[in-house]
Amino acid sequence: MSEKINVRGVNIDNVSLSEATAICESYIYNNVESDRSYGHSVYTPNAEIIQACVEDASLRDLINSADLVTPDGAGVVLASKILGTPLKCKTAGYDLGLEVAKLSAAKGCRIFLLGGKPASENADSIADQAAEKLRERFPGVNIVGTYHGYFKKDGTENDAVISLIKNAKPDVLYVCFGVPAQEKWVAANREKLDSVRLFLALGGSLDGYSGNVKRAPEFFIKMNLEWFYRLICQPSRLGRMMKLPKFVFGTIIYKLSGKAKKKS
Repeated sequence: MSEKINVRGVNIDNVSLSEATAICESYIYNNVESDRSYGHSVYTPNAEIIQACVEDASLRDLINSADLVTPDGAGVVLASKILGTPLKCKTAGYDLGLEVAKLSAAKGCRIFLLGGKPASENADSIADQAAEKLRERFPGVNIVGTYHGYFKKDGTENDAVISLIKNAKPDVLYVCFGVPAQEKWVAANREKLDSVRLFLALGGSLDGYSGNVKRAPEFFIKMNLEWFYRLICQPSRLGRMMKLPKFVFGTIIYKLSGKAKKKS
């Protein structure tokens, strides 16, 4: 069991990327506990998502229900330092998804990609494009199926998607709808998917894996400025980005008020 760090009510696992990958590997290849009939879930909240959890207790409880919760972004790490319980580093969901794909190439675990836009007249679905790029990057990666994320998450359409996934018998399911849709879908459907040992909720990662959205250059990532690069490339994200200073200043006030000490 990894150490849990409470960041504004969200319990974050204090793990590096290599440690998170090792935990995911244990979920895939070790038997699921006898008292549970479904696989393990991994959620990767960033500062924006934790701010949403501060404002929505039901979302906070949903995130905290995961088996592994990794700190996706420098803002989460900064908040932990402000609160006096520092996380060792950020562990991005995007990178964790790549590490699990690398694991599949080495050990053969079966992966299904779920999410992104459907196919159009001029292009394959985002999930299909992501599968192609992952196969190029990790020869031997065992991707056994894909499906887009633009389907009704209940009723007959959802049932058809569940049947598609069940027939593919994946060990790992990448669920990429964005928060909170992906976490709600995992919670509602995981017991129906008995072959799946690991549910990875990875937001917009398939857009990045497919090459449709460029990730920040290494310099920006190392300087914890990936958010700034995204803002330059997508100015429409400004409204969302304003939640980051709100989260940081809110965390400072939370610390000064003494609430953090009372919670711990």
